[in-house]
Amino acid sequence: MNSRSTAGFLGALVAAIALAAAFIYGPSPSQLRNPTQPAAAQPQAAPAEAAPAAPVPRGPVIREVPNN
Repeated sequence: MNSRSTAGFLGALVAAIALAAAFIYGPSPSQLRNPTQPAAAQPQAAPAEAAPAAPVPRGPVIREVPNN
């Protein structure tokens, strides 16, 4: 076997593995024909508490330091 036929064999082997993985991990034909229906939308309840007026500070608080 020369390098060209070896490369062809390895390329065919990689293609076969990729095709097998696509069949194994891909959706089945029944899933393609009959997609699942989305869940019925439920009415949202009113929020229990009102949002705070001022945003909550995030991160470190930087305070002025006196220069002595």
